[in-house]
Amino acid sequence: MNKSKPWYDPIDNGILQVSELITRHLWAQIIIALFLGIAIGLFLSPHGGALVEETTAQTIAQWVKLPGSIFLSLIQMVVIPLVMTSIMLGIATAGDPDFLKRIALRIFPYFLTTTLIAVSIGMTLALILEPGSYIDQSMLSQVREPAEPVAVINQSVPEKIANLIPNNMTQAIIDQSMLQLVIYAIIMGVALITLPVKKSKLILQVLDSIQTIAMKVVSWAMLLAPYAVFGLLCDITIRVGIDAILGMSMYVFTVILGLVLLLCVYLLIIKLLAHKSVANFLSSIRSVQLLAFSTSSSAAVMPLSLKTAEEDLQVKPAVSQFVIPLGATINMDGTALYQTIAAVFLIQAFGIEIGTSGLLLLMLTTIGASIGAPSTPGVGIVVLATILSGIGVPAAGIGLILGVDRILDMCRTTINVTGDLTACSIMNKWLPNNLENKSVDYWKS
Repeated sequence: MNKSKPWYDPIDNGILQVSELITRHLWAQIIIALFLGIAIGLFLSPHGGALVEETTAQTIAQWVKLPGSIFLSLIQMVVIPLVMTSIMLGIATAGDPDFLKRIALRIFPYFLTTTLIAVSIGMTLALILEPGSYIDQSMLSQVREPAEPVAVINQSVPEKIANLIPNNMTQAIIDQSMLQLVIYAIIMGVALITLPVKKSKLILQVLDSIQTIAMKVVSWAMLLAPYAVFGLLCDITIRVGIDAILGMSMYVFTVILGLVLLLCVYLLIIKLLAHKSVANFLSSIRSVQLLAFSTSSSAAVMPLSLKTAEEDLQVKPAVSQFVIPLGATINMDGTALYQTIAAVFLIQAFGIEIGTSGLLLLMLTTIGASIGAPSTPGVGIVVLATILSGIGVPAAGIGLILGVDRILDMCRTTINVTGDLTACSIMNKWLPNNLENKSVDYWKS
């Protein structure tokens, strides 16, 4: 990589840079931090090596987690302005009102199709392997309630559709309702490109400045990435240990197998539809996958996903700046697969009969619930609780899988961001080549 090449440069002015060490060797640093975090965590965990007392281990876990908490806070601090400005500038980059129509007619059916494939894989594996039949029934008496109660709001389908448009932007930001914010950004972006350049120029320059500031904060956060990875993994290993994973081994195996199969589907898409080398694709996205695995947050990885899509996968900025933020919000294939397997697992463990129609309804509910879920750590378990409440599984059943949820959260987030980059490659192939040379510079002239 050329040392003068900017870390992220959607408008070719190159004011944002991260050191060559970070840009070129981030993946290696993360791997080292990953193994060190797990190894030291096992030695300190009361469930593992127990080199220290449990109270001391918990105190150590809080301190080693600090860099990770700071890293996630820095990212979450700017994720909303970054998502909104990226989408609006992504639409403006094309400089063509027909661009949204062309990409929407491709990206939304694509996302729906891959989510359906993910849910089908999860349902098939859960029914064949029956992980719930392996559970020790004595564990059912020890399940506990979720740490925070989950409020289930029953709304009709028309109400849900109407509520997608935020009537209170402040409340949407407070609630971090990313789907509402994405839809708002899309509407505003479309409105901007219908205006004459003279009228939209100032607003677009402001959006560009906000995005630049947000990316500067992200570049600072990325300096903490290896330390964050070490701290987060050491913390979860100290608190969970290896016993929780072994006790739920069949369930964990089923989820991971499903995610591996979904990854194979993505690689087939890359090979057959995007006509790219699978090896080159995997090599290009390894830093993104490792960071996603470590942080369990699609939002935290989004800036690196944008950089990887444009610089390593050679995706047009007009495509990447639209697909990546949108995908981080509604393209949750890994989460949908996990939720399907987890729901069937608990159905089997508690001996609940729901029949074929119930399973089909579960699949449809999972597809809907995975769309628009916040791209932050641990959100999958909250969404799952909502799904389970509608099929008769006791709320306490969530406690059965809480112990291994963080590990699986890391895995499914890795697949989620892989799916977003796969979608970028596909859309880049399917959309016209004349987008390649267009840029948002037209409002600066």
